[in-house]
Amino acid sequence: MAPAPLPVPAPAAGAEPRPPALLPLLLPLLPLLLPGRAAGLEVQRKFLSPTLTNNFALDGPGSRVYLAAVNRLFQLSGGELTLEAEAAVGPVLDSPLCHAPQLPQASCEHPRVLTNNYNKILQPDPEQGVLVVCGSIYQGLCQLRSMANISAVAVRFPPGGSDSVAVFPSMLNVAANHPNASTVGLVLRRGGGGGGARLLVAATYTGFGSPFFPRNNSLEDHRFENTPEIAIRALNARGDLAKLFTFDINPSDDNILKIKAGDKARHKLSFVRAFLQHGATPPARRPYAYLALNSEANAGDKESPAHSLLARICLGEPAEATLNGSGETKKLTESYIQLGLRCGGAADAFTRLVSVFPARELLFGVFERAGAGGGRGRPQSALCVFRFAEIEETIRAARNSCLVSPAAGMVTVLDSVVQGTGPACEKRNIQLQPEQLDCGAAHLQHPLAILNPVTATPIFTYSGLTAVAVASVHNYTVVFLGTASGGLLKINLDSTMKVISRRSISVAYGEPVHPIMQFDPSDSTYLYLMTSYQVRSSVLNKPVIGAQHAFDLAQSWEQKGTIRFSLMVKAKMLRALAVTGLSGEVPICSPALIIQINGTIPNLNGTDISCDYGNNIRTVARVAGDYVNQFIYCSLLPREKYPAFPDDQDHVVVETSLRVNSKNIIRANFTIYDCKRIGNIYPTRACTSCLSARWKCHWCPSAYSCVSNRSQCEDALRMEKIDCPQIVPAPMEPMPTGVSQNIMISLANATFAKVNEFLKALGRFGQLFGGNKSPCSLVGLHTSEKSHRFPVNLQLKDKPDRFIDSPEMMTVEVYNCATGSADCSQCLGREDLGHRCLWSESSSSCRLQTEPPQVAEACPPPEIRKVRPEGSMEGAGSVACPLSSRSTGVVVCQTGEAAEAFSDVVTVNVSREGRSRERYSYVLPVVQSIAPLNGPKAGGTRVTIRGSRLDVGSELRVLINSSKQCTDLSRTDSSITCTMPAAELTAAVPVCVQFENKSCASHNITFKYEKNPVISDINPKKSQISGGRIITLEGRGFGLVQNVSMAVRGIGREHTRCKVHTDTAITCPSPAASNVTAGTKPAPVDFYLNGRLYADERSALDEEMYPEEALHVSKFSLGYYADPQFSTAKKEKWIKHHPGEPLTLVIHKEPDSLGLESNEYQVKIGLISCEIQIVSDKVIHCSINESLSSSERQLPVTIQVGKFNYTIAMLHLGGGETAIIVSIVICSILLVLSVVALFVFCTKSRRAERYWQKTLLQMEEMESQIREEIRKGFAELQTDMTDLTKELNRSQGIPFLEYKHFVTRTFFPKCSSLYEECYILPSQQPSSQVGSQVQETHPLLVGEWKVPENCRPNMEEGISLFSTLLNNKHFLIVFVHALEQQKDFAVRDRCNLASLLTIALHGKLEYYTSIMKDLLVDLIDASASKNPKLMLRRTESVVEKMLTNWMSICMYSYLRETVGEPFFLLICAIKQQINKGSIDAITGKARYTLNEEWLLRENIEAKPRNLNVSFQGCGMDSLSVRAMDTDTLSQVKEKILEAFCKNVPYSQWPRVEDVDLEWFATSTDSYILRDLDDTSVVEDGRKKLNTLAHYKIPEGASLAMSLTDKKDTTLSRGKRALTMCFIWNQVLPTDESVEHKKSHRQSHRKKVLPEIYLTRLLSTKGTLQKFLDDLFKAILSIRDDKPPVAVKYFFDFLEEQAEKRGITDPDTLHIWKTNSLPLRFWVNILKNPQFVFDIDKTDHIDACLSVIAQAFIDACSLSDLQLGKDSPTNKLLYAKEIPEYRKIVQRYYKQIHDMPPLSEQEMNAHLAEESRKYRNEFNTNVAMAEIYKYAKRYRSQIVAALDANPTTKRTQLQHKFEQVIALMEDNIYESCSEA
Repeated sequence: MAPAPLPVPAPAAGAEPRPPALLPLLLPLLPLLLPGRAAGLEVQRKFLSPTLTNNFALDGPGSRVYLAAVNRLFQLSGGELTLEAEAAVGPVLDSPLCHAPQLPQASCEHPRVLTNNYNKILQPDPEQGVLVVCGSIYQGLCQLRSMANISAVAVRFPPGGSDSVAVFPSMLNVAANHPNASTVGLVLRRGGGGGGARLLVAATYTGFGSPFFPRNNSLEDHRFENTPEIAIRALNARGDLAKLFTFDINPSDDNILKIKAGDKARHKLSFVRAFLQHGATPPARRPYAYLALNSEANAGDKESPAHSLLARICLGEPAEATLNGSGETKKLTESYIQLGLRCGGAADAFTRLVSVFPARELLFGVFERAGAGGGRGRPQSALCVFRFAEIEETIRAARNSCLVSPAAGMVTVLDSVVQGTGPACEKRNIQLQPEQLDCGAAHLQHPLAILNPVTATPIFTYSGLTAVAVASVHNYTVVFLGTASGGLLKINLDSTMKVISRRSISVAYGEPVHPIMQFDPSDSTYLYLMTSYQVRSSVLNKPVIGAQHAFDLAQSWEQKGTIRFSLMVKAKMLRALAVTGLSGEVPICSPALIIQINGTIPNLNGTDISCDYGNNIRTVARVAGDYVNQFIYCSLLPREKYPAFPDDQDHVVVETSLRVNSKNIIRANFTIYDCKRIGNIYPTRACTSCLSARWKCHWCPSAYSCVSNRSQCEDALRMEKIDCPQIVPAPMEPMPTGVSQNIMISLANATFAKVNEFLKALGRFGQLFGGNKSPCSLVGLHTSEKSHRFPVNLQLKDKPDRFIDSPEMMTVEVYNCATGSADCSQCLGREDLGHRCLWSESSSSCRLQTEPPQVAEACPPPEIRKVRPEGSMEGAGSVACPLSSRSTGVVVCQTGEAAEAFSDVVTVNVSREGRSRERYSYVLPVVQSIAPLNGPKAGGTRVTIRGSRLDVGSELRVLINSSKQCTDLSRTDSSITCTMPAAELTAAVPVCVQFENKSCASHNITFKYEKNPVISDINPKKSQISGGRIITLEGRGFGLVQNVSMAVRGIGREHTRCKVHTDTAITCPSPAASNVTAGTKPAPVDFYLNGRLYADERSALDEEMYPEEALHVSKFSLGYYADPQFSTAKKEKWIKHHPGEPLTLVIHKEPDSLGLESNEYQVKIGLISCEIQIVSDKVIHCSINESLSSSERQLPVTIQVGKFNYTIAMLHLGGGETAIIVSIVICSILLVLSVVALFVFCTKSRRAERYWQKTLLQMEEMESQIREEIRKGFAELQTDMTDLTKELNRSQGIPFLEYKHFVTRTFFPKCSSLYEECYILPSQQPSSQVGSQVQETHPLLVGEWKVPENCRPNMEEGISLFSTLLNNKHFLIVFVHALEQQKDFAVRDRCNLASLLTIALHGKLEYYTSIMKDLLVDLIDASASKNPKLMLRRTESVVEKMLTNWMSICMYSYLRETVGEPFFLLICAIKQQINKGSIDAITGKARYTLNEEWLLRENIEAKPRNLNVSFQGCGMDSLSVRAMDTDTLSQVKEKILEAFCKNVPYSQWPRVEDVDLEWFATSTDSYILRDLDDTSVVEDGRKKLNTLAHYKIPEGASLAMSLTDKKDTTLSRGKRALTMCFIWNQVLPTDESVEHKKSHRQSHRKKVLPEIYLTRLLSTKGTLQKFLDDLFKAILSIRDDKPPVAVKYFFDFLEEQAEKRGITDPDTLHIWKTNSLPLRFWVNILKNPQFVFDIDKTDHIDACLSVIAQAFIDACSLSDLQLGKDSPTNKLLYAKEIPEYRKIVQRYYKQIHDMPPLSEQEMNAHLAEESRKYRNEFNTNVAMAEIYKYAKRYRSQIVAALDANPTTKRTQLQHKFEQVIALMEDNIYESCSEA
């Protein structure tokens, strides 16, 4: 009865199990210890629980049993297990990710679901009268309930109301919060009885990282901090409730043992039991608490490689309490030490501990071998015994080894636990006291682990042991072992721990016994045990009358004497007159009796004692005798209350019990007999039965009856049964019917006078001859049968119930000649039977022969009608066939041998000779083959032996291996069929076919026995009650099976036939169930393979069990559940349907636990199947496409599941003649209208078809182009990017901006209030200065603070004082809050202030970080009260911009070293991809892009041109440049400049308008190429820009580019005119003027639907995908050498703030992290590469980067993308990649979370290093001056805020601020300002 998890109220699979039960076993113990007595275990009492059981406990005196089951608590009486009280404790709404609702202000955003409460701790505390009850709900919450009434809560905690106390999660999270996680508990009392109780709790870790933690990627863990693996908690229910369940015991850290977070995965602990034990070695005898547990530590780990562990904790001793007056318990971490337990050798050890039981100086443990299956698939297990003395000596040696004389490999410090601090074991110059060797001390290393386990040899092995309990008597030890199959084993051990006997019973079939079994505290004869659903009390032995062995009576009579039952005659004054001895047999005629119980009687004063006979019949018992010879006596139950005698018995058994204080403690049986009943039971053997009875009976001749006492008969004789008068049996001749004859009867022992008188009165036939013979004269008997036998008895005439004994029944045969003789031979043949019959020819009948015949009668020749068999194998009847037997119409003879085969007629001589019509043949049968050739060794294979003439002979045997016969023979002329027997071994055996017991007719025919088929599993394991569900058997060897049947034991009505499909699969329909309740416990399933019951191989130990216990146990079970319930969608019973229309049915299904698949349903309408399309948990959709037509207007709608067939509705087929006529008329009208519409449609569709065909051709052409473009584009781009990467490696590299320019561009992306221009870029001079470094300037980067000299002293002093104020945290925070509260302090001002503060405090980043954190805490507090998810989403406050700047500073190095290269390559790839196609020179739209708005929706036929260009600049002379023939001249110049200057920062490039391009057409002719010149084409009054195609520049043309000497205004004028020009690349909108449309139509370009070109987005995306993936991987990965320190620090800060505010929603934390890093920093960088690189970011590149940034934003978001056909393309483009990117983001966040925590010191050191690297990069005085302007503007508000703050007011910061104002606002300053 293994505690399987109880299903939740609405389970998805598996129905609720049948009511579970708790089993206490009432066990009279000692008689089991003595061998040789016939004694059996017996279940005495049991209690059934309605739900799965978890724990049970006994109170101190054992008068109550407490049972904890899933959601229920029960209080039971100790002896009878009757229910006294109960309480419901579940289910409740709960979530493992939420705090307990008892925690004040605990909030949880996770959904709470209905959760079952599994009990974890059930510990009574009798001194306080409370029961500690801890469950799995509410994080392992505990309750204190009353032991007197478990339904009442004794102490409510937390108290609530006016008595509320401060409650912390650690006070509530006590036990494990998962059904399958272990928890053990133990109530501890302080030494000397002083002080309060303590609760030792050991619980498996269920927090983050454990297999019990919910798999929802949540990082919330309420377990690590609050629920250590081992803890000692306060349990003073009468004291201060604020300390209840706390660790605060001098100090708390010393009373917990918690495994470190990083080591929890290696040390997964599961606890078995906690128990108390005193030391084994005197004089200390200290109390210890032991914990038995299993650890999954890796083998070879230095911290206890053993899997089974025993941990010990010291609890102090009474002497300590006396000395210090407090009785303080030992601190857990001081004394904690653990060692391994090994059962068996190192190679074959049983590694997992299952159950332990301490028995005085011994520790018994049951171990199992993980992964090793024993009998019936259960793990092999063993019983081992350890000595506490050896354990204690090992602990002392280990502590001595660690601290005094270290020895390698013996003991180590547990560094896997939080308290395991300090170095490894090392030698110290100290002398350890005995107490320190046992329990350690505060100054010693602790806790410790002993590396070498204590080893024991198994003393008993078995499959599936689960529990152990032990008791000892004399030199014997009795061990009770619970099993996984619900059995209880009892083994007896001698003093050497050898097994001398064993016995077992089945306690609860199929339910494992709970690991803990307990003896009754007040009476050790009772053993309580629990299975999955029962608590039982079992009696080990029934006392036998006269048993001369010790019996433990109330623990006071142990081994002190013999307890005897005796019966005494009760006379006057209750004086014992005669003792009948110890037989226990009482005659019914005896006077009143008393029962006496002798032995050493305990003091029973004040107790209620009586003798109990059951059925509420009791007699008072008393104690008599002196002190030395006491005995107990009571009256036997009165005569009138004797039980009734059964009709066929002469005795009745009375069960008697000695009852002490309402408890039956000893039992015996007494037998009451009645001798008079013997004559009634055996009337024809009254005398012999009387004298041979087992009772003391006497024969009374005068009354011819049996009496119990001689006093009841005057002439009672002393006789033996051979002296009884009796009939001597003698044979008698047959008598003809109706003829009177004399019958002579011989008698023995008939010489007694009384017998003679009896014989004289025998009747009218009776007469005595010679004293011992009696004739019966002229007796006439009649019969109508052929023959009939009549019994012969001598009966007293006037007493019909009196007979002379007839030990052997004497009979006489009476025959009738006229019956049973149809012919002459049958009539005359009766002479052999002694019948005197004669055949009459005249009447053709048989009659009685009245006188001897004169002439011998002769019958006609016999007629032979049939000869069987029709032939024989060998031997012949050529001469004679000796007669074997003869009966009416049948003659049997045995043939002899024949020399050769022949045939002849059969002749029979019966006075005359008769010959047969058919011939009898001698033949030789031939055996040829056998099929099948092999079969399982279990037998049952039906084989067919083929040959010829196999039906000969009368006897046939088929022998297998010359010993066993093949059974169930049947044969024909050509075959013999039989069933093979079982075999012991797998081998080929000979098959012998024997005819007439002669030699084998078969030669060289063998049959091979193979291994039996194995059934490994069955699925499904559930069936509806109606049966018929297909159960699939999985296994092997099914090819040997010919027939299979299935039966469900105790439930199925009949066997069902199965079908073998393959060698590994069989299907069986489940049998229908009868007399079963849905949802009860699964019933065992039996399978019959070839007619043989399938069974697993049983272990050798099981075969030794007693026959009555060796029952077949099936390892398969099938649960039966209610038939599924179905209804129509609206539960209607009638469904209307018109014939000819398709029909779709929606069938609703009620929830069930069967888990049916879609192929198991079959829906029919009438006889037509409805095709099932959709099946869900609640709905079934099916449809019929064919027409429903039937002569009946109503068809049933039925659904079938297996054999369950249910009609859910009737389908009514509607329609009639009127409907038909109306339909015809409507159809005719529709036909006419359709013809007209068809004509119109055809006319218009021809035109549309032509247009459509044209469009299709264009689409096909476009698809072909797209495929080609993607293939070529990717190859070209890969080549170009490879070349670019190589060139970057050879040249100066990526054009990174310096840190100071990165900061200014990032901090001040737009112009501030101070500067009109943020960046001052010098114009390029058209000279040879190309390539020289030109520095951009910024006011904050200027080396010196430019102020007039006459103003400098005051201003420097004011700025210095102002800087001092800004470095005061209190001032700065008040300053920022005061400015933010001003309505006119806009967002732009807030951002500007934050950036100025960052510059001003750049040299003190540690201080800046602390200010930012304080401001963030205020922001979080403000957001938490509203919607915390909106925090940091925008930059609307100073601190949010400060965070952006802080991230920019901290991430700059990572950006430059890791992300810079893939980011720059992506930008280059985007630019090259854009330049590969046509680009509109005016709008910038291009053929290749990522942004739909910048897509050129036109097919421009562009051809590439490779140009040889020379240019004296950028370090190179000439290059081959690739351009498109559709490029304008400005676009060509840009591509040439990019080719020449690609390794030069963009700020140093010449401008396009500053260079000229010259084409050398011939050696003498050259042309200056411009966008507009005199050769420009004019179309519709507008000029077109010139392109390479316009100038007809060929492939490989030579061009030269040079810097212009003077400014050319032509281009600028041309640019001003561009808005008036129609450009080649531009696509006009659809609402252009008619003139434009006309020019459009005149164009020769091919136009298609503009949306067709959207696929170019996919082409560009596919080409750039690799570069984008590389970028995202670089951003969202962690380098081992460069971990993101700032990210880890800030994310931990966010998690800390969330935990402080009780924010447990993981989505909120995810959003905070996303808003602080990816969206605040990375998106800003992705959209603004000019912040990082010195490059040209065009509007087109900006649009493409916006699409990439949007994909990055979506990847970091948690909201689902609701995309459709109308969604924007910038979201649709990367919709498929977003889920993968999200996984990368979540993995990145988890990696950050798993990094080791960063201390403040480490972070400050990192920030200080960042400040040092960029010291003196910025002019802080300028930043201070700008900040001061804000201070001046809001002077009064700042002063008021400083005055209102207590801290700033106390430090007079407002006065210092006024001093700054006075210095800065001095008249000199004003004059300076004016100047």
